[in-house]
Amino acid sequence: MKRHLSTGRILLATTVGFLLLSGFTQAQEKKTMSFTDVVSLKRVSSPALAPDGEQLLFTISTADWERNETVSHIWKVNTDGGGLLQLTNGEGGEQGGKWSPDGRFIAFITKRSEEPQIHLIHAQGGEAVEFTHHKGGVRSFEWAPDGKSIYFLADDPLSEAEEKRKEEQDDAYIFENDFKHRHLWVIGTESKKESRITEGDFTISGFKLSRDGSHLVCLAAPTPLYDDSVNAEIWIMDLADNSMRRITENRIGESNIALSPDNSQILFVAEANAEFVDYHQSALFIVPAAGGEPTPVLPDFPYEISTAVWSADGRYILFTANMGVHSQLFYVNLSDLKTEQLTNGLHAIYGFDFIPGINQTAYMINTPHNPGTFWMSKLEDFSPVLIHDPYPELKAFRLAKYEVVRWKSTDDVEVEGVLIYPIDYEEGTRCPLLAHTHGGPMGSDKFTFDGYAHARAGRGYAVFKPNYRGSTGYGNPFLRDMVGHYFLHADDDVITGVQALIQRGIADPDKLGTLGWSAGGHMTNWLVTQTDMFKAASSGAGASNWISMYAQSDVRIYRTPWFLGNPWQPNAPLSTYRQHSPVFFAHQAKTPTLILFGENDRRVPLPQGVEMYRALKANQVPTELVIFPRSGHGPRELRHRLYKMNKEFHWLEKHIRGKEFTFDSPPPVKN
Repeated sequence: MKRHLSTGRILLATTVGFLLLSGFTQAQEKKTMSFTDVVSLKRVSSPALAPDGEQLLFTISTADWERNETVSHIWKVNTDGGGLLQLTNGEGGEQGGKWSPDGRFIAFITKRSEEPQIHLIHAQGGEAVEFTHHKGGVRSFEWAPDGKSIYFLADDPLSEAEEKRKEEQDDAYIFENDFKHRHLWVIGTESKKESRITEGDFTISGFKLSRDGSHLVCLAAPTPLYDDSVNAEIWIMDLADNSMRRITENRIGESNIALSPDNSQILFVAEANAEFVDYHQSALFIVPAAGGEPTPVLPDFPYEISTAVWSADGRYILFTANMGVHSQLFYVNLSDLKTEQLTNGLHAIYGFDFIPGINQTAYMINTPHNPGTFWMSKLEDFSPVLIHDPYPELKAFRLAKYEVVRWKSTDDVEVEGVLIYPIDYEEGTRCPLLAHTHGGPMGSDKFTFDGYAHARAGRGYAVFKPNYRGSTGYGNPFLRDMVGHYFLHADDDVITGVQALIQRGIADPDKLGTLGWSAGGHMTNWLVTQTDMFKAASSGAGASNWISMYAQSDVRIYRTPWFLGNPWQPNAPLSTYRQHSPVFFAHQAKTPTLILFGENDRRVPLPQGVEMYRALKANQVPTELVIFPRSGHGPRELRHRLYKMNKEFHWLEKHIRGKEFTFDSPPPVKN
């Protein structure tokens, strides 16, 4: 492969801490984004190259206000930019478009009858036909390399007795035992005959076929419950007789599994270090397909590895890496373990696809002013070209300027984040600022399109997104700062970042707000109990009491490292749990705080919001609790999403600037 970029990290700013991106020309005819515009904006995903590299599939999800939901359809475009065509238009939408190996057909999943099934459509268009008729429906699938069969995952269906009980509403169930295992099946493309491949008291959570179709690798877990993901192990199956052999045995959740082209090795990604200690940045590993100890490919690589694929000859691995405020495409030469960064720029790489037969890759770039353009390049001489820009409608909007900001936290560690300016910002003036903290906390805010931020910037606010301690992309010590003490430095990182923007003369110290969802909600709850610098706050799905949260949530695997144990073990670290629980410091809170929760959230259950609401109310802090019916860990229905933005901004405007805000209305729908 041709060498293009040095292996060191690209310097994003030549001056201490800052780099300014120029914004779009603020022409008179352009408008600022409303919250309705934000919710209505389509989402583009899942690029998939045709086997000959001449066409690209992708999915567009659009807002259907009449149905109050987003609906996804599959499109294709020639890789020279022409021939744009919508392939599917079913009422229920479609997902998972994949080319047949000969490029003649496209398979996808849709629910056009009672259950989601695989459908086939000719690559040139036409009417799709239902291909599977599997009881219980299909979850995911993959074409066999010879095109003669399709492998798929499906949940075990209800038995006749269970169906009878359901009809009679005799439906009491045992907690965390009300699931069906997921297993692997295969169906012939000519015979349409289904055959079951796996069966038993375990769940197949993912699989990948070898390139010659002789083997597959899969992940088998004891249950489909979230916390059992760490108990999933890699198995290899010989498809000649469906015999299976276990490859890994650890307490680490593997993902992105794939056999090398010669079937001798298996690559995977795991949140572990070289010693297989958990709660580290995702790293790349290889294990012999015959069995043995997994080996970290790049044990000293400082960034988080997201997805990876083998090159055509197996001598390289192509992967994406999170580098903090941006992510890039890399490859590593397995002969000398040297890495090369292939892409460059303040953007994020999403959904890359690789066709080994032509040594060609396609991927999506997300930038501050465009959520997704499609690019393509050969790997031997990496020179990416733009295939398609699916967002011409964004030219109608005035969009905000983004800037990389860096500052020193209380312990003199440098922290990085993203600042989004008000659209009409004048140099040297102060403006109201919203500290918007990301979820996870594993993850990072990047130079990517954020319609909600653009809409608030159009209303005069700066939006600050700090990548506080616990974020990924900055190395394991930065991530693991939370181990043993969740808020050791994370809250300091946010506060010192806001203070740095005040010192620069950008943020108005009398007009500050803070908000976030999930881990961003945890942070918001904590900040309002630790400082009175913010005039208003909005906490979405935020933990308030880590002791009760440990029991209520469907996830404990990350929380155990934060507090070095569970609340019920002998000599339980209860003081640590308590010291980091915002609800026990609610008597210190003064900031008016809006609390938002999904009624059916299993990740951060509603009682966490009720606890925080009760605590703030008891201490005479202005607060309201908004509950979204039918919603899980974040509102999905269009009107719920719009109400969340409207209500949140109304709350912030009222308490920060003393202004009333008229809610944006949803677009009119047909009667």
